[in-house]
Amino acid sequence: METLAVRFAPGQDILVELERVVQEQGIEAACVLTCVGSLTRAVLRFANKGEATELEGHFEIVSLTGVLSVHGSHFHISIADGEGRTIGAHLLPGSRVYTTAEIVLAVMPEYRFLRTFDPQTGYPELEVQSLTRRKE
Repeated sequence: METLAVRFAPGQDILVELERVVQEQGIEAACVLTCVGSLTRAVLRFANKGEATELEGHFEIVSLTGVLSVHGSHFHISIADGEGRTIGAHLLPGSRVYTTAEIVLAVMPEYRFLRTFDPQTGYPELEVQSLTRRKE
């Protein structure tokens, strides 16, 4: 495992920037280790909902999880408002950084993460391919 640390600045779209890093670095498989930061706009898709929900305000990022690959990524985020109310959902493009987003990624060169359509769920789901043979 290798690590990669990035920081996104005010106004940047956190999902678009993560995807840019993945493409520029040619990352086949990675996950989010940690993220701290804040948003002024959050674009989310809540569980079992087809449409996006857009929230405006000042939100602390309390959690960001995800798997990343040049073949497609998948992120969930939890944010808290000024009263500490916390919500979580699928992260969509359009979520804008307020002051900072400091993210550490774990890059796993021994794997390739693909997004393969799963007829059972109706979504492209994670397919893990090992690029190295493990000794038994």
